Amino acid sequence: MSCGNHHDTDCSEVLAEVWLYLDGECDQERKRQLVQHLDECAPCLQEYGIDEKLKQLLARKCSGEIAPDGLKDRLRRQIRTAVLEQAEVSVESGPGGTTVEVRTTRIERRA
Repeated sequence: MSCGNHHDTDCSEVLAEVWLYLDGECDQERKRQLVQHLDECAPCLQEYGIDEKLKQLLARKCSGEIAPDGLKDRLRRQIRTAVLEQAEVSVESGPGGTTVEVRTTRIERRA
């Protein structure tokens, strides 16, 4: 996804990492970059708001119940796969290491 405006952090990167931000799993510098982008980009802010509400709903409805570790792992893998697909990011691990490919179209406007 891209709103068509130039940002220091690309929209697809922000949406791919919004769950890390919501879970408090990114470092302070990355958090600052994500917050700055969300402050500047209404489409991403709207998507973030939806994700935030979904996370709150899940926490409220599922609190107190403990899911089996296998279920948690499967859900994490499925969510990660869906987020990476939506952001057009592929991650491949092999004997030589991990390769990450981000397929984005960047539109820059000149004043």
